[in-house]
Amino acid sequence: MHRVLILGAGKIGALISGLLAESGSYKVQLADVDGMAAEAVVRAHGAGSLTAVTLDASNGPALARHLEQHPVDAVISGLPYYCNVGVAEAARAAGTHYFDLTEDVEVTRAVRAIAVGASHAFVPQCGLAPGFISIAAAELITHFDELRAVKLRVGALPQHPNNVLKYSLTWSTEGLINEYGNACQAVMDGRLLELAPLEGLEEIEIDGTLYEAFNTSGGLGSLAETHGRHVELMNYKTIRYPGHCAQMRLLMNDLKLNHDRGTLKRILENAVPQTLQDVVIVYAAVTGKQDGQLREENYVNKVYPQVIAGRLWSAIQVTTAAGITAVVDLVFEHKGRYAGFVAQEQFRLIDILANRFGRYYAPGGTKHVSGEVVVSGKAGHQRRRRSAVA
Repeated sequence: MHRVLILGAGKIGALISGLLAESGSYKVQLADVDGMAAEAVVRAHGAGSLTAVTLDASNGPALARHLEQHPVDAVISGLPYYCNVGVAEAARAAGTHYFDLTEDVEVTRAVRAIAVGASHAFVPQCGLAPGFISIAAAELITHFDELRAVKLRVGALPQHPNNVLKYSLTWSTEGLINEYGNACQAVMDGRLLELAPLEGLEEIEIDGTLYEAFNTSGGLGSLAETHGRHVELMNYKTIRYPGHCAQMRLLMNDLKLNHDRGTLKRILENAVPQTLQDVVIVYAAVTGKQDGQLREENYVNKVYPQVIAGRLWSAIQVTTAAGITAVVDLVFEHKGRYAGFVAQEQFRLIDILANRFGRYYAPGGTKHVSGEVVVSGKAGHQRRRRSAVA
């Protein structure tokens, strides 16, 4: 069995630990600074291969001692982004694989530097965005002879919005503020640029419902470095219901709360409810030349809450946990293939969806035809490619 240490018993860590422990292939330690929180997760799952640990992973020496006394094959961080550099350093010193859920650009750069020359895999930015959206877009990119534009759009939304923000807190408030407040990366004419968050507002219609999308930080991941030189336009935007962006501009820009993020966090957590009744929208669009003709292909998927191991989990929990556990599983499955810094787009979408954990993305995401998948272009053009996905 693979031995893993999961740091953080929060919304995502709880599901990650349950998925791995109940698979029968993993022996899981779930660590949290609040040992009672980790114990509660263990009791809820009842998996014999899942144990709780009280550990402050932000304390470098304490984490190093734990890894020395309780060796593992992988460390999975479900901690806030600012804790991950120290975790990556501890994983490197312990000679173990490293995975995280960060969307923070600077943290990812630091992890890349730590991973130089490592014999184990260092895989940041797992989960949904970055993560699964990069994998989906990279798959579409392989269908084109020449690239023109790559657009990534992701939204985690309440199914029944009823407040002025038309939003519910479905994941980390700190991570949300970080995405809304930090500089965003995009590619224009082959050049990597930094754009302002909460700008680039556009309308997008999916299945007859109108949404808005705007620049947020981190969602592009490493895709720009991998494919940016060959594309005229590449960007990532967050999907929300119309009107959300204007309200967040008021809070963060006009009222200057981007410079007082502690206050903004307290305001949001006091006023905006959480919900398990959410929907995750994943949308990737790639435009370019195929056989000398200009065409577009899309990956569009909606994921809803699901019952796993007798408990209802929100769509954002399912998509984030499924994304990282599928990647972890593939790294162990292909021993020796992945070492050093590993970008999300190095994983194939067909492998993710076929994986026992990645399959939670599959409903509604693909249409299988005799072992192949039909890929539909915007103009109704269809092409069949083995191992292609739409």
